[in-house]
Amino acid sequence: MRSIEQHRNEAPEHVSCMIVTVSDTRTSENDTSGQLIRNLLEANGYHIVKYQIVKDDYDSIRQLLREAASDRSIEAVLLSGGTGISPRDTTYEAVRSLLNKEMPGFGEIFRYLSFTEDIGSAAILSRAIAGTLSNMAVFSMPGSQAAVKLAMERIIIPELRHVMREIYKA
Repeated sequence: MRSIEQHRNEAPEHVSCMIVTVSDTRTSENDTSGQLIRNLLEANGYHIVKYQIVKDDYDSIRQLLREAASDRSIEAVLLSGGTGISPRDTTYEAVRSLLNKEMPGFGEIFRYLSFTEDIGSAAILSRAIAGTLSNMAVFSMPGSQAAVKLAMERIIIPELRHVMREIYKA
């Protein structure tokens, strides 16, 4: 039986990522969470092939993800924002509706870490989700800088190459 470390050693060295900020109000100038994702990915050797801001609209998010899945240069999409429970938050539903396979552990671990290290019981309001769409990894996290930092540093950065290894294995 292979160990997790062996799997990580077999993972691709390079992963090409798309950053998506879901917001009705952010611009590229004031999108601090999108910039944080970019900085963390680049600092850890990931490649950014596209960055986009999309309105918090179910159909717009779905269309963007379908287009990303058809673009062979994009291996992973990282979305921030639109994951709350207000009526206008639609990211979770849009992402979930397209996933081929869900990784429930992402949301579970994100909420656990948020609960124990950051925001306490308010973590129940988070609807972080991840999974696969075709041969692409999709991670959707809340839009606050603290949430992005937690998801990126504690979960996504350490495991994204491993996730891609699993997606690509025959």
